[in-house]
Amino acid sequence: MADKVENSDKLDEQSEPTAATTTQPSDSSSEYGDDGDDSNSHASEDSDEDEEEELLGDPLRTSSTSLQTKLDKLAKLALDDNREEFVKQFVPLDLSPADTAAYLDDLTKGPEAEYEWNNLISEVAVIAEGKGVKKIEGDQVETAVFYFRHPTFKDCDREVIFVCKDGEWRAEG
Repeated sequence: MADKVENSDKLDEQSEPTAATTTQPSDSSSEYGDDGDDSNSHASEDSDEDEEEELLGDPLRTSSTSLQTKLDKLAKLALDDNREEFVKQFVPLDLSPADTAAYLDDLTKGPEAEYEWNNLISEVAVIAEGKGVKKIEGDQVETAVFYFRHPTFKDCDREVIFVCKDGEWRAEG
């Protein structure tokens, strides 16, 4: 498995609302054991075709009605650019008010606020719509782990965890 690295839109780990990881793409020459010639150049073409099929195939959505309702609500808040309510509905319930406020500030006033916000909402849209979701693990009663291709970063696989506590679905952080 490729080394796990944090996404380039790093937030302070204590205020990071998702347990998301990305994997770096491996060098195709070492992956296929060649010495750098073009004999395996079709591998990237096949990868592009697989990615298109993944996005064009049937969406993979959660089987949990309550989680899907929450994801749809988050997607609507994102579409409305309601960052404050989005953050209130998204962050873990046990995140302190100070950390929640700091996260909201990162998404509204930070030096890369627009970039971080657009990145976050594009991932929520993928999960809500199910397009590009490769698999969902967990019982989807208390935990759901979504694996998907990032919607804007090529060769960037993502993992986002939602947990349900006291009937409330939130991102795990």
